[in-house]
Amino acid sequence: MSRRVSVFPSPQELGPALAQLVAQRAAGSGGRFSLGLSGGSLVALLARDLPSALPGGGGGGDEPWLVAFCDERLVPPEHPESTSGAYEAQLLPRLPGPKPRVLSVTPGLSPHDAAADYAAKLREAFRGASVPVFDLLILGVGPDGHTCSLFPDHPLLKEEEKIVAAITDSPKPPPERITLTLPVLNAARTVVFVATGGGKAAVLKRILEGSEQNPLPAARVQPHTGQLLWFLDEAAAAELSIPLEKHSVL
Repeated sequence: MSRRVSVFPSPQELGPALAQLVAQRAAGSGGRFSLGLSGGSLVALLARDLPSALPGGGGGGDEPWLVAFCDERLVPPEHPESTSGAYEAQLLPRLPGPKPRVLSVTPGLSPHDAAADYAAKLREAFRGASVPVFDLLILGVGPDGHTCSLFPDHPLLKEEEKIVAAITDSPKPPPERITLTLPVLNAARTVVFVATGGGKAAVLKRILEGSEQNPLPAARVQPHTGQLLWFLDEAAAAELSIPLEKHSVL
């Protein structure tokens, strides 16, 4: 695994760089491009900058992208907390080229049934693979160090068999969710974490510079053979002392 930490003056400069990363990985995928998306502030960031970064053909040839979600809150698609609903409303219809194949969570299922159903969808989309291998996963990180719906000290951090797991006791509402597990995150060809704002500075120092006996969830994302990227703004990177790639305003 190789790790690179890039720092941008603000989210306004980070967004286009993230969009260019997606476009480059799509163009270099050599076929179907598989993308895993996380929610929160990433939705607006990608909606603002990704469509204009892609060529008219969509950036990944004639084959539709495969788009999945790294976690999902078990709420109706029209609910403001729905990750897939937010992307369907703000980003996906604006992507150029063939309409992507979107793997959304089936509404109305119990958490465990929803997780099993989503795992079946992933296995069908990644036929022949015991663990799906995404070309690119875009992850966020919370001030507590959580990523996807993998929270500190939660038993799901030890999950090694399931590729999608249910969570019914999320410390962050809503409590019922499904999430990709660490084996899937660590199988990806490229993982990029995106973090902005001074509220993330302390936890990023722990994740990127610490060597804790019980690592935070985001620190456990270490792709086995892939590339690990961190895209931060200056406020989020304020406490770091490791080597950084600093990007200025063009």
